[in-house]
Amino acid sequence: MPANADYAADETKSGAGSDAAKLSAEAQRTLNEARARIEQVVQDGLEQLRSHSRVYADSAGQQIEVAQQYVTERVRERPLAATGAALGVGVLIGLLLSAGRR
Repeated sequence: MPANADYAADETKSGAGSDAAKLSAEAQRTLNEARARIEQVVQDGLEQLRSHSRVYADSAGQQIEVAQQYVTERVRERPLAATGAALGVGVLIGLLLSAGRR
C-alpha cells in the first residue's frame, strides 16, 4: 500500500503543477491582451491629439497673420505714434531689467 500512496501523492503534485502552469499561461495571455488594448488606446489618443494640435496650430497661424497685418497697417497710418510707442516700451523694459540687477 505505501507504494500506491506514493504514486497518488506524485499524481496530486503533478496535477497541481499542471494547474499552476495552466493558470500561469492564462494570466500571461490575459496580460498580453490587456497590453495590446492599452497600446491601441494610447496610439488612438496620440493620433487624435496630433490632429487637434494641427487644427489649433493652423488657427493660431491665421490669427498671427491677421494681427501682423493689422499692426502693419496701423504703423503705416501713424508712423510717429508707432515709433513713440515702441520707444516707450523699450525704455520700460530697460528700466525693469536694470532694476532687477540692483
